[in-house]
Amino acid sequence: MEATKQKKTRRGVVVSKSGDKSVKVQIDYTVKHPMYGKYIKRHTKLGVHDANNVAGVGDVVEISECRPISKSKNWLLVRVLEKGIID
Repeated sequence: MEATKQKKTRRGVVVSKSGDKSVKVQIDYTVKHPMYGKYIKRHTKLGVHDANNVAGVGDVVEISECRPISKSKNWLLVRVLEKGIID
C-alpha cells in the first residue's frame, strides 16, 4: 500500500501578469540569522500557471506544487483568497 505524497501549498501576492495563463507570485518569509539571531525578511518569486486568467496584480492567492508546465512554471493557482485594490 503506497501513501500518496502531499503537495506543497503556499500563500502569496501576485506581483505581475507575465503573459497568457501565467502570473508571478511573491512569497514573503522570515529566516533567523545564524549568528545574531535577528529575523530577516526574505522573499521568492514563483512562476504560476493560471489556467482561467482569474488572478490580477495585488491579489492574495493560494498556489500548489505540480509537474513542470514550462521552463519556469511548476506551481498551479488553486484559488484567489483576496482581490487586490486597483488604483
